[in-house]
Amino acid sequence: MSRTRKIIYGIVALVVIGLVAGVLIGNLAVVRANPPITYEVQWNSPETEALVRRACFDCHSNETVWPWYSYIAPPALLVAHDVEEGRGRMNFSTGHELDADKMIENIEKGAMPLPIYLTMHPEANLTAEEKATLIDGLTQTFGAGQGGGDDGPGVNATPEVNETPEVNEESEESE
Repeated sequence: MSRTRKIIYGIVALVVIGLVAGVLIGNLAVVRANPPITYEVQWNSPETEALVRRACFDCHSNETVWPWYSYIAPPALLVAHDVEEGRGRMNFSTGHELDADKMIENIEKGAMPLPIYLTMHPEANLTAEEKATLIDGLTQTFGAGQGGGDDGPGVNATPEVNETPEVNEESEESE
């Protein structure tokens, strides 16, 4: 076997080992979870909801669509980190920190969606007209200038499946 062929085989072997290690690390070391949805936003229009779902929901909700590259390290580590951080800052599925003023400010500054996210999700790159529509919809849904937060406007809690009022039979019988 020639020296060149040995080098090529060695490089191919290293690439294969690297890919296998990446897949293993991406699947074993990274938690990809979508916790239960505990709040439901009452959107002002289906268009606002569609724009938010398209541009924001993968990182700011418990309805993340985990793409293929979120199963291969090192991208898996970055994706999981960004989702965890995004949910921690604002979460449409829990009502956490739903503040229209902050959302609008980040959209207007071009800070959201993150540029790295737009690279792999061009559908989230909103046009100027879509951004204006989204900002108007967020204002109508959450009321800009009113803050928001965990119990902000436009957010309604959905009851947990096991939340039923307990009835104390003794107190009912004594009445």
